[in-house]
Amino acid sequence: MNNKFKILVTGPYNSGKTTFIGTISEIQVVSTEKKLRSAQGTTTVAMDYGRITLSDGDVIHLYGTPGQERFDFMWRILSRGILGYVVLVDGSDPGAFAQVSKIIDVFSKMTDAPYVLCLTRADLRDCVSSEEARRFIRASADVDILECNAKSREDVRDVIVSLLERVIESMEAKCFVP
Repeated sequence: MNNKFKILVTGPYNSGKTTFIGTISEIQVVSTEKKLRSAQGTTTVAMDYGRITLSDGDVIHLYGTPGQERFDFMWRILSRGILGYVVLVDGSDPGAFAQVSKIIDVFSKMTDAPYVLCLTRADLRDCVSSEEARRFIRASADVDILECNAKSREDVRDVIVSLLERVIESMEAKCFVP
């Protein structure tokens, strides 16, 4: 019997969530992107969905949340049953870190699942460092902060592997509590 696992990808608007999922998904991403009226571009209004089948037949279901606060009611719905979550933030936009802190706070109240923070657009010259990001969100030393080009399959895979390592550590800690 193959196992099915659910991972959430979240972050502020324009942090790369849809791209992240699309880069690694083996299926075409199911997306609820809508054109913005006031600006060029699109935004996710409900969720993104992608899937990865591992070599042993286990399946990882990837769900992306909307980034705009007006759609945050979807966060609770999508967070049900997650194994862990990836928080994306545009590392070249220091203003986005206040939103990230709020997102992490909301999710930490909804779930005790582990997470990793991922700095997208890390290849840009004005991207903040991992340590600056840690200070901006006041993250403890045990939170992994990774750099990722959301268009790089290898980078996205590395982020998911890092999250899965955190999930395993968390499960082991829960199993061996004295």
